[in-house]
Amino acid sequence: MSEQLTPHNENAPRDLDSAAASLAYSIIQSLLEHTRVTSDLVALMAQALGEETAEALTRTPYWAAYLDSRRAMERTREEIEEFTQVMTRLTGKDKPALE
Repeated sequence: MSEQLTPHNENAPRDLDSAAASLAYSIIQSLLEHTRVTSDLVALMAQALGEETAEALTRTPYWAAYLDSRRAMERTREEIEEFTQVMTRLTGKDKPALE
């Protein structure tokens, strides 16, 4: 008799094993940290430019793209929280810190 594979069956294949989940989480955490550091640097550089130059910078398509990217990262943060919950269930470990 063949065993049925259901989501509640411990023998069911998993889309993401523990090692892959840990690696993915580590990569995501590194990218988030880099994004945070980069944002801090951009803010510091904008302050150093002076008011006129900073105003001119904020009217460029580069600045608009930067702001769009920041908004996308905020939305992505929710998805990362979901991924963290999946990883926590998969590994049985406490929830890793995102910051």
